[in-house]
Amino acid sequence: MITRTLLTFAVSLLLATTALAQRDYLTPQEVDLIKDAQVLDKRIDVFIKAAERRLLVINGAAPVTNAKQSKKDKEEAERWGELPTGSRAELVSDIARIVDAAIDNIDDVSMHDERNPLIGKSLRKLAAAVNSIMDQLKPLSAQAKSEAEIASFEQLNEGAQSIQEAVTKLPPEVEKKAKKN
Repeated sequence: MITRTLLTFAVSLLLATTALAQRDYLTPQEVDLIKDAQVLDKRIDVFIKAAERRLLVINGAAPVTNAKQSKKDKEEAERWGELPTGSRAELVSDIARIVDAAIDNIDDVSMHDERNPLIGKSLRKLAAAVNSIMDQLKPLSAQAKSEAEIASFEQLNEGAQSIQEAVTKLPPEVEKKAKKN
């Protein structure tokens, strides 16, 4: 009985994850921004901003109407496009997949040039952003009811743990001293 229940849960979890995986987790504008960001730390900035945009939607950010848009808001909307849409499960899945993509980008640079100074900088930046995202999503993860949403939170948590483990292996950050005139 327990084995059958676990098997049923595993199959439904796989189906839910597969259904969410078919969704494009980045908007076309975000994909273009990632392609344009050839330097690792700038690319990580794009991934972080993309994840934060989904967090805005999860937290109930209303789209700004044209009458209320500042010049900066209009420029950002043109550059990034409309805020993403979807259910909470889909948006959390998007965030988890964005974090995984950021990790893959850091791993790729590390495999080709393990002494690249941008690896540590990017990893620390990603860790800080993911910690902030996790803090904001923690109350919602406890409320997750659907298997798809639970799977998305678990995937995000695994990515966050992976990042934290990698950060602990980095050498201490070197502080730059200000030049005296």
